[in-house]
Amino acid sequence: MAEPVVLITGASGGLGPSVTRAFLESGAVVSATSRRIASNPGDPPRLHAFPADLLDPAQATALANDVVARCGRIDALIHVAGGFSGGALHETSDDIFNRMLDLNLRAAFHIFRAVVPHMRQAGRGRIVAIAARAAVDPAAGIAAYAASKAALVSLVRSIAIENRAAGITANAILPGTIDTDANREWGSEKERAKWVSPARIAEVAVFLASDAAAEVNGAAIPMYGGA
Repeated sequence: MAEPVVLITGASGGLGPSVTRAFLESGAVVSATSRRIASNPGDPPRLHAFPADLLDPAQATALANDVVARCGRIDALIHVAGGFSGGALHETSDDIFNRMLDLNLRAAFHIFRAVVPHMRQAGRGRIVAIAARAAVDPAAGIAAYAASKAALVSLVRSIAIENRAAGITANAILPGTIDTDANREWGSEKERAKWVSPARIAEVAVFLASDAAAEVNGAAIPMYGGA
């Protein structure tokens, strides 16, 4: 399909710019969203900014409707938005636990629920979520984060099952530690050598959103780097 319309959440985060760039380079029309995103004079004509808070169900619904109204459809949703807080289970406060559920699960639920009806009406669609290795291989000290990412993968697999006859696929990517500016603040050079490249994650996302990946559905794809 010429110029597919791709909605990218978390477009202003550590991974978001790489994903946005990869889809623009692939020829897609990109609708980029985050809480405080704004259009810039130098933006490519195929890049549109849609500020929205996905923790608000009404804003998630309005976002999907606005993208369809402006761009005609949503061919793919690349859900990059998320967050991290560490802590062993017995050290995790209710606030931290709820924050992880908000950022890594509820926001995804809201935007998935808003986008799927548009894709079902169109008879096609691709959903790709950035989860984490911790979703299937938890480590000590990240209990709430790991649980929230595991729930995200479960949500993606449910969408895949429920919509496989509707021309919609849903898959998750499971990166290890990503080589972002924020992570470089604590990681050593030796550790960074084993981290996952944002550009590589973006390449996999572009593939999963393409027609070439039409038969990939309900997958949780590991990208662990050198770890």
